[in-house]
Amino acid sequence: MKKQSFNPTARNMKGILTIALAGALLTACSPKPEKHYDIDSVASEKGTEVFQPDWTNIAQHYKFPQWFQDGKFGIFIHWGVYSVPAFGNEWYSRNMYLKDSPEYKHHIETYGKHTDFGYKDFIPLFTGDKFNADEWAALFKEAGARYIVPVAEHHDGFAMYDSELNEWNAVKAGPKKDIIGLLKKAVEKQGMTFGVSTHRAENAWFFNGGMEFPSDVQDTTITLYGRRYRGTPEKREAYTDDVAREWQEHTYELIVKYQPSLLYFDWTVNDPVLMPHLNKIIAYYYNNALDWGKEVAVNTKQGYPTDIQIWDMERGKSDKMMEHPWQTCTSVGKKSWGYINGEEYKTPEQIIHDLIDIVSKNGNLLLNIGPRPDGTIPEEAKDILLSIGKWLKTNGEAIYGTRCWKKYGEGDAVTTKGSFSDNKATEYTSRDMRFTTKGNDFYAIVLNWDADSFLITSLTKDVIGDAKIKDITLLGSSEAIRWEETDKGLRIYFPAQKPCDYAYSFKISFDSEVGKNLKSEASNEMMKHGA
Repeated sequence: MKKQSFNPTARNMKGILTIALAGALLTACSPKPEKHYDIDSVASEKGTEVFQPDWTNIAQHYKFPQWFQDGKFGIFIHWGVYSVPAFGNEWYSRNMYLKDSPEYKHHIETYGKHTDFGYKDFIPLFTGDKFNADEWAALFKEAGARYIVPVAEHHDGFAMYDSELNEWNAVKAGPKKDIIGLLKKAVEKQGMTFGVSTHRAENAWFFNGGMEFPSDVQDTTITLYGRRYRGTPEKREAYTDDVAREWQEHTYELIVKYQPSLLYFDWTVNDPVLMPHLNKIIAYYYNNALDWGKEVAVNTKQGYPTDIQIWDMERGKSDKMMEHPWQTCTSVGKKSWGYINGEEYKTPEQIIHDLIDIVSKNGNLLLNIGPRPDGTIPEEAKDILLSIGKWLKTNGEAIYGTRCWKKYGEGDAVTTKGSFSDNKATEYTSRDMRFTTKGNDFYAIVLNWDADSFLITSLTKDVIGDAKIKDITLLGSSEAIRWEETDKGLRIYFPAQKPCDYAYSFKISFDSEVGKNLKSEASNEMMKHGA
């Protein structure tokens, strides 16, 4: 019987494609769902073709979204089947099939042999029976988040949305709800921006460890388990053109069905086989966004130009200001992105200090939480989010809608830098401060309190020039602020009472933009075609 196809590109009906999943690969497989997404054209649903899958072309037309540059703070959500075992981290699905790993041993001790209880058998336990999208969205709003990015599909291959291409999804199994669709509706109702993350590219090799010993991974009728290359490590041999085409098709489905304002990808999309396909995805996505009338963004971690998408640094910070908008993704927990028992949580102070540092360097913070399998958010995570929200209610003026100055700040503390470096908090003093600006207003956010005063050595008379200070206030405080201009810089005295905890935003209002003609510290050291 001939399959009927679904093609979101109305003018390309002749280009319908059925992807072959068999061949030299070990997965076998049950019939593909009936609908398919045309991946042979970069044209959008309405035929828009402004963007082509070429970096030079994309850079000529792409503009970073205003909502991203103004929003500064978003919430990432890792919620999936991996929250059921709640052991190790969100890679339990892979590690349980790696012999002699802690997860492998834990699995046998807790659930039995892998032939009797495999990863797929966690799905009925992933109930989501207490999940309430409106409650989540209200919490995120209270936390001060401006955009929300749930993981639509993790490496484990279980889709959290109503997929026509992946039979292993949250509508057919587990919660039996379109989690992504419900979150999109709730988030946008609260006035926040909605994006999605897809990690499906990693699914091809994620379960291959189960080919090395008796396990349910060797049952090739279970399409959840990807391609299952025997002996292939977590890398490039798994990426063939048909794997890439399947991944591209699934990504098109997400784009068309949910019209996200942000599309986040994990690290492997810089693979030489995947890269041409991601270039097509980016062009297709940006063209569709023109049809939708939306400003959109793509996140990648490495390998792509920083002027065609937004570079994301995982669990770390930059030690310099960046020329283009960028992002740090990190989590409230130090051990895992998904929910686990025994998680060690960061303090609100550490996360707020990181947010301030990142914003001062032209970046955003995407902060992750990991809900329990029933859909409830751990109290520790809630408390952290509410503490951040409380601080932002007082100091948000110095964060939202701001831009970096000519330098990001000053002080003595040496901060961590680079990916996977942010678990350790930096100890700051009142000499450590970060700068943001908004028009003629200059914000000096001091990262610790002092009984006396602090000196901004960056604001000497040579720097200020003809600009004159009209007023200095402390956000959240009604006390008059004493200050004086000296040859060494601008000295500001702390008032008697703290207006908040963690960090303190002094607003310095000038009669014109200060330091307008100074050379910026913004880094030009990032490679032209990738961070």
